[in-house]
Amino acid sequence: MKRVLLFACLLLPIPILAQDSTPKDLAAAAHKALAVISGKLNAKGLEKPVEVLRDRWGVAHIYAQNQHDLFFAQGFVAAQDRLFQMELWKRAGQGRLAEVLGPAFLARDVNARLLRYRGDMKAEYESYAPDTLAILTAFTDGINAYIASLANSGSHGLPVEFQLAGFSPDPWHPEDCLNRMAAFSMTGNAFSELEHAQAVSLMGADKASLLFQFDPEVTLDPAPGADFEGLASSLLQNLVGSDHRIEFPARVPQGSNNWTVSGALTYSGKPMLANDPHRVIGLPSLRYMVHLVAPGWNVAGAGEPGLPGVALGHNEHIAWGFTIFGLDQQDLYLEELNPADPLQYKTETGWQPMEVLHEKFGVRKAISPDEMRNDIVRDPKDPSSVDIALNFTRHGPVLWDNGKRAIALRWVGSEPGTAGYLASLAIDRAEDWDQFESAVARWKVPSENLVYADTSGNIGEHSAGLAPIRKWTGLLPVPGNSGFEWTGFVPVNELPHFFNPKEGFIATANHKMIPDHYPYNVGFEWASPYRINRINWMFENAKEQNHKITLPDMAFLQNDITSLAAIEFQKLLRSTPLIDEPSLHKFFAWDAELERKSTEAALYEVWLDQIRNALADRFKKDRGAAQILSTHYKDLSPDAIFKILKTPDPNANRSAGDPPAPKPTKSATEDALALFGPNPGPERNQLLYDTLKSARAELEKLLGPDSAEWTWGALHVVHFRHALDQQPGAKSLFDLGPLARPGDEYTPNATATSDSWEQVSGASYRQIIDLSNWDRSWVVNTPGQSGQPGSPHYSDLLPLWDAGRYFPLLYSKKAVDGETTNRLTLEP
Repeated sequence: MKRVLLFACLLLPIPILAQDSTPKDLAAAAHKALAVISGKLNAKGLEKPVEVLRDRWGVAHIYAQNQHDLFFAQGFVAAQDRLFQMELWKRAGQGRLAEVLGPAFLARDVNARLLRYRGDMKAEYESYAPDTLAILTAFTDGINAYIASLANSGSHGLPVEFQLAGFSPDPWHPEDCLNRMAAFSMTGNAFSELEHAQAVSLMGADKASLLFQFDPEVTLDPAPGADFEGLASSLLQNLVGSDHRIEFPARVPQGSNNWTVSGALTYSGKPMLANDPHRVIGLPSLRYMVHLVAPGWNVAGAGEPGLPGVALGHNEHIAWGFTIFGLDQQDLYLEELNPADPLQYKTETGWQPMEVLHEKFGVRKAISPDEMRNDIVRDPKDPSSVDIALNFTRHGPVLWDNGKRAIALRWVGSEPGTAGYLASLAIDRAEDWDQFESAVARWKVPSENLVYADTSGNIGEHSAGLAPIRKWTGLLPVPGNSGFEWTGFVPVNELPHFFNPKEGFIATANHKMIPDHYPYNVGFEWASPYRINRINWMFENAKEQNHKITLPDMAFLQNDITSLAAIEFQKLLRSTPLIDEPSLHKFFAWDAELERKSTEAALYEVWLDQIRNALADRFKKDRGAAQILSTHYKDLSPDAIFKILKTPDPNANRSAGDPPAPKPTKSATEDALALFGPNPGPERNQLLYDTLKSARAELEKLLGPDSAEWTWGALHVVHFRHALDQQPGAKSLFDLGPLARPGDEYTPNATATSDSWEQVSGASYRQIIDLSNWDRSWVVNTPGQSGQPGSPHYSDLLPLWDAGRYFPLLYSKKAVDGETTNRLTLEP
């Protein structure tokens, strides 16, 4: 009843901005609706006053007298800065976007409901920490208190995004923080399974296996009776939608780095730890920085605005950070349907009925006939909603069916404790390695490589996540009635972990962490080795030079744009007749830095892309496969490309004095013959000449005839786009960029591109933690702490992020007081 009364005031009409509002009108409305972040505010639900100090970079330092008030205030403060973003995130997890954004999001909502956790709620809450429910209750009460305050007399009302979109936020509940959608996009590998299945269907398992880079190397192994005809990853396209401003990607972007360094190697004699988790470029930032102080709590760093606590950062005793550890946490099952009743599926003991749930979906405007699904039933009494049946087999939700067979998903998200990042509530309070390891055991999704350092001088790493134990590789869909079942999960102490290694440092970069001959099939697809090799080389080189590592050294490495892939390409070309090509003299002298102003960097990137296209064309021509398979070649990483190009001449990438290259494997030789014919060396060389020519033609088409204008930064730019930028007049208020960018997907400063060369993912947050003095730690978010256009903290951090610069992560009260620009007291 308390929450109903709290929101009664929001039944009042909200101001709706006119569709013909000018950018000036929108800017004025945005400024008028800015949150009050100085002075005093009443926050009904607090037990005692809470002090909120915002520093000049927009980071809130929250000082509370008890745990309840700490998280109540965190929810209140996060909502002040990010309420619209939080509302969309919540609705994305609930499957309720269509009711505010329209029918284009209905399919996305259906899948969100299919993936929702429906298990034991007591086990769910207790999986993260014993007091999770109490923390989530306080946190969501704080969000609700802020929403309620917007209807108070004297308030300027809802943030401008709600006024523009024409809806108001709903009350929050603890279960709203248990969102599974982001977790789905980061748990691999449903989309890959269908790609593999399509390749096997078209080519056979042996040849299809040559297409993909599996580590350890395996041959795709279709289960007896598995029928892959007609399967393709496009069958699951509705799982992720088409709007990257809101949707989750089909595959998590790779590019995250972290490392922890022993005090024996640092300038201070104390450990240092760095992390830059990468995600899709978004506006507002995915990350929200905060400093939480109360009895039992003193933790600073970054998390996500819709979640309590700090996901990565440090407390008084330890520091930590994470990168994605590519466990395969999904399996697809091909369920045979009963011809007499397609709601029954075949098991080892006969036909079993699916579980069918009928759920109502709100839709903002009436659905047109073209937008109807064949399983949608209109509610004649409420044309703004539809009823949809959700089907489940014993393996999980049915993601697709054609009346004869269905694809069902088994994934770890159906297990308790698999909402992303909430296990950080336990890590936030760990004081040493043993407590950290105990907390890591609670971290199930997303699977991560967590690096560690503490004030006692220890460093470590523990990979975490639920890893299904399966008797098959998990690389292909399996029949649902043939005994392909999980038999448990890999014990956390059998996942990779290190403590005080003799090397003096530990680094991860989404690369393969499992050792050879690992006894479990936990994953076969990892990031290319270029980033981790560059990072490891930098630390080994510092050791050889007896150089003590400093904060600027760490910052340099996080922003490093040296391309080991480009160096490998130069070596390969030197073994070909192109070494004598006059127009390539500058290219061979190039230092392989992917700088914004580099012409050679632009040539390298476009040339490599032309090689991908040429290989795709040859593959399609010579093997007669479908377009989806030739498209796979267009996604090949540089190491895969160079492996193909070197096969005609195994010594192509070797320097004088190196031992002879091993004889190519039979599969590699077959691959070269299939692509280059019986005389592969000259054919390969001709392909390099032809693609060089086409690369120059492409650069001229993109950037004009003056080759002096062919710079990497002219091609490679980043835009920050808001979910509402399609509204009239909104783009100039919300969107940021374009900015020229350095690097690519394979440099430590990883800046992955789209087909149009735009940067689509990058560092969502950077931290460099100095355990000799917490106040000397450096961080940067992007583009700013606030999601409210008109706030000075909407985009003030973007220039720092773009330039590879940082600001201090203040920790001591003295340091915080010295940089405070806004003081707010929340009173009961």
